[in-house]
Amino acid sequence: MEVTGMAKTLLEIEEGLLNEARRLAGVRTKREAVEVALREFVRRRRAEHLAAAAGKSSIRWTPADVRAMRAGR
Repeated sequence: MEVTGMAKTLLEIEEGLLNEARRLAGVRTKREAVEVALREFVRRRRAEHLAAAAGKSSIRWTPADVRAMRAGR
């Protein structure tokens, strides 16, 4: 994941929730807790989108096709 810049943002977050997130993530700062949570959110959503797209390709590979491609490496 590429970091292209930083954005300074003011957020109101429930203190207890933020403290629990810090504890569960094993981080010291609020910023780190928010970053860990956002990265996890993005990772899960990307995985969901990939799972939803599985099997929707018009390309149908047979086991023989896969073996032939691997042999050509």
